[in-house]
Amino acid sequence: MKQPIQPLPDGRGSEGVTGLGGVTEPRPLGSGPSWLMRKFLVALALLALLGGMDANARRRRTRTVNGSFDYYLLSLSWAPDFCAQPNVQQNERECGTGRHVGFVVHGLWPQGEEGRGPENCGQASPVASAIVERMLNYIPSEGLIQHEWKTHGVCTGLAPANYFAQVRQAFDSLSIPAEYKNLNRQVEVSPNEVESKFATANPGFPAGAFRTSCPGGSLGEVRVCFAKDLKPRACSDSAGECHMGETAMRPVR
Repeated sequence: MKQPIQPLPDGRGSEGVTGLGGVTEPRPLGSGPSWLMRKFLVALALLALLGGMDANARRRRTRTVNGSFDYYLLSLSWAPDFCAQPNVQQNERECGTGRHVGFVVHGLWPQGEEGRGPENCGQASPVASAIVERMLNYIPSEGLIQHEWKTHGVCTGLAPANYFAQVRQAFDSLSIPAEYKNLNRQVEVSPNEVESKFATANPGFPAGAFRTSCPGGSLGEVRVCFAKDLKPRACSDSAGECHMGETAMRPVR
């Protein structure tokens, strides 16, 4: 965070003069060419400082320009875990009894090799109803579809139709392990076990393409990494990882 620029000393006991930016600088008791030269050099130094700050600001803006990221992270939410959380907005499509919903798409996120990717990159118009309707088979909440576009989709530099086509393509290229399609009892699993089962179900994916997330001690997400052209790739450390020995995997409803 930028720190506020501290005012220079107020030149107590001498007459003050106003310099660049309205900063009051002490004027020496003497005057003449040497004083004018010092003023000139101070002005040049301030201009150089402001120029450097402006260049840094431009570089910061460049890092959040739409499309500026390294790869995609497809986040798959384990619906039974989400639906068991208190104080979350549930909907019948995802959490209804007898729906037997397992893994659903949380989002397709622009990701950085060494840190989180860009978020909230600019103004986002609402996603068209036709796109929302088509996406409900992947992301079972109208509100989440709008949220994912605003928070992550805009940052890809794609139009809404193209971004959500990427979401569908990434998910459709993936096979969910058979034992997780209709899990009817709670089981204890290790992160490595879940990742291994996904790797076995998807032999064309490289080692390290799958990661797990286990907030609160239960399996919450599986994350799958893709290059920008949607070819599967290994995740970087920034994708996160569950470090528990075992975690609970709740049954479908």
